Amino acid sequence: YDFSIELYEMGWNLKDGLRECLVAAAPYGGPIALLKGHYRRSPSARPQLEIYSSSGLPLASFPWKSGVVKQLGWTVSDDLLCVQEDGTVLVYDLWGGFKRHFSMGNEVSQSQVLETKIFHSPYGTGVAILTGALRFTLATNIDDIKLRRLPEVPGLQEAPSCWAVLTQDRQSKVLVANGSQLFILDNTACTPVTPPGLSPQASSIVHMCVSFSYKYLALLTDSGHVWMGTSNLKEKLSEVDTKIKTPPKQMAWCRRPKSQQPSAVVMWDGLLIVVGECKETIQYHLDDDSVLVPELDGVRIISGTHHELLQEVPGACEEIFKIASMAPGALLLEAHKEYEKESQKADEYLREIKEQSLLSEAVRQCVEAAGHEHEPETQKTLLRAASFGKCFLSNFPPEQFVSMCRDLRVLNAVRDYTVGIPLTHTQFKQMTVQVLIDRLVYRKLYPLAIEVCRYLKTPEYQGVSRVLKHWACYKVQQKEESDEVIAKAVSVKLADAAGISYSEIATKAYESGRTELAIKLLEFEPRSGEQVPLLLKMKKSPLALSKAIESGDTDLVYTVVMYLKNELNRGDFFMMLRNQPVALSLYKQFCKHQEQDTLKDLFNQDDDHEELGNFYVKASYKDQRLEARVALLQSAVDEYYKAKNDFSAKTTEDEMRLLRFQRKLEEEKGEQLVGFSLHDTMTTLLSVGLHKHAEQLYKDFRVPDKRFWWLKLKALAEKEDWEELEKFGKTKKSPVGYLPFVEVCIKHHNKYEAKKYVSKVTPEQKVKAHLAVGDMEGAAEAAIERRNESEISTVLSRCSATTDHLLMERLNRAKATAVKK
Repeated sequence: YDFSIELYEMGWNLKDGLRECLVAAAPYGGPIALLKGHYRRSPSARPQLEIYSSSGLPLASFPWKSGVVKQLGWTVSDDLLCVQEDGTVLVYDLWGGFKRHFSMGNEVSQSQVLETKIFHSPYGTGVAILTGALRFTLATNIDDIKLRRLPEVPGLQEAPSCWAVLTQDRQSKVLVANGSQLFILDNTACTPVTPPGLSPQASSIVHMCVSFSYKYLALLTDSGHVWMGTSNLKEKLSEVDTKIKTPPKQMAWCRRPKSQQPSAVVMWDGLLIVVGECKETIQYHLDDDSVLVPELDGVRIISGTHHELLQEVPGACEEIFKIASMAPGALLLEAHKEYEKESQKADEYLREIKEQSLLSEAVRQCVEAAGHEHEPETQKTLLRAASFGKCFLSNFPPEQFVSMCRDLRVLNAVRDYTVGIPLTHTQFKQMTVQVLIDRLVYRKLYPLAIEVCRYLKTPEYQGVSRVLKHWACYKVQQKEESDEVIAKAVSVKLADAAGISYSEIATKAYESGRTELAIKLLEFEPRSGEQVPLLLKMKKSPLALSKAIESGDTDLVYTVVMYLKNELNRGDFFMMLRNQPVALSLYKQFCKHQEQDTLKDLFNQDDDHEELGNFYVKASYKDQRLEARVALLQSAVDEYYKAKNDFSAKTTEDEMRLLRFQRKLEEEKGEQLVGFSLHDTMTTLLSVGLHKHAEQLYKDFRVPDKRFWWLKLKALAEKEDWEELEKFGKTKKSPVGYLPFVEVCIKHHNKYEAKKYVSKVTPEQKVKAHLAVGDMEGAAEAAIERRNESEISTVLSRCSATTDHLLMERLNRAKATAVKK
């Protein structure tokens, strides 16, 4: 184990060290929270809550004015949780800004918090509480609070000697020690468990700790023995006697992720002991009050003056740096040192490595060891040695070396005292670059975050653009600069950044009470769909409507119009639409299908008599009551006259007359004709033999002669009233000619009647008429008489070669004569 990694000399100035402080430090080199004066409990002096970086640089400080705090802890996203005695949990950001609070339930509030633990699970950050009633309440994820009251522990009369939260099978459980008994509490049961091989000398378990990954567990008994094993308590890994029987202040698991050796750190006042696989322990004396912070690959030790890292010496470092090591990495490091001295020994060392075919392994060891070192000079020495070794390898993949150089450059930057994030390479790889960038952004270290993104070639939308967006959101909340200055600074900075939504930045400005700045920022937003919702939220309705119309997106315009309809009174709404013809037109389209009455109001407001007339006419079609229909049509007539549209007015008056005629006919003859068109009314009257009434309509409504003759002709033929048809044909000259008479007779299979009208057909239609009744001779005579080649050809095509050969000869001669002419 190496205790020599001093991360920082702390920048804070604590007169009494950590003695009277409640301390919580976030993992992965996160911030440190101190509640000063917590243990003093003086009614005259309030505790002071202070937040520092890992190097001790102040981030926030304010007097604690709320209730008694039982525990501090950090979430996975570096928010500070303060658990109060009444079960209320207050959440603060890294800068001491209050974010929210939540309660751990009525039962906790009534019986008060005895002890609490803040833990991280696969679901997020959780809070576990032991109440004064000696019951456990658990919330696995504070962002989605679901309180679970765990079963009672049998025989528990006072606070348990120790307890811890385990995460197993994606479920959070509580391990409780009551004297020498151990119980696991889950959602449904309290199960007694026994650690295999626990020292029989123990009568009580006084302390316990769980590994960072929740896979391993360490138990300290009142006999001073530390038992280490798997957290499911099925396998014992080691047991060591510390020879100290007083309860410790703190205990933490300390094991590298891939290490085979179990180890834990136990701390008393002024003494720290490391226990592992062997019976021997390693002891360190502590000058000040200290706090242990468990990490993925070790334990950080924070005191009033220093911040150190205790971890198992990584395998690669041990191989290279142990005395008289003959490991390939150690030989390569020596070879490079001799090479820099221009000594021939460099060649000897290289030859020795090559003879064993271990040069690739030597390079790998040097690269890996460089990753575990915190001193930049040591890192450079190891990487130069690796680079030197690579020169003698033809096919060594460069990715590991290049990646390590990049990672170390980033790590050295964030470990800097002014940044204060002392990540190890192992933690960095577990955390990922994205999370590191998030942490830098959260600390408002925007320039460094951008440099890291560019250096690691992070895709712009995940890297530089995202950081700039956060910077801009922070910038617009600054009160000391004017709207113009901030808007210009943001536009200049973000000009070349891809995929940034200005509406998000504008929203932040609006939430900070800077409406005018928000409007200025929205001018830079190219997507109207992003501008409009915020403008509506800011009550800038006219501007929102203008932007929606400019976008050409009808759905967006409809969205704004519907919003305005609900927000404004009717008069203001209509007035706003009048100033926006596009919006008004779209709203009218909507009203035509959804709100007819509103459409009428719009036409009234605009004095649009033409459209009002159309509106009344359409409304009349939907009403089945005659009086109502007539009234609506009369309203339409009035509006058409106001619009000086005499044609539409007269047409509508005709419609009213027709309705009245239909009602009268219904009353006199029982014919249901109301709602029929003029054409259908006449057709029906003719078909039922009411010819006089049909003729009355023909005269009253100025129906064209051709139209009336056609209707009557068809109606009489349908009834097969050939006598009446003959009379009709003789009344006066037919405006449609007499070929239709022939055709309707043939259509109804009456050739005899059809022949009566052939003689009346005009010369141009004679051939068709004779062919219709099957008179080939007559058709031939008519075609020859007119000397029409086309008509002759038509007759020829209808002739039969067997029965009409003489007629065909005659027609062919006539055709030849017609062609010559």
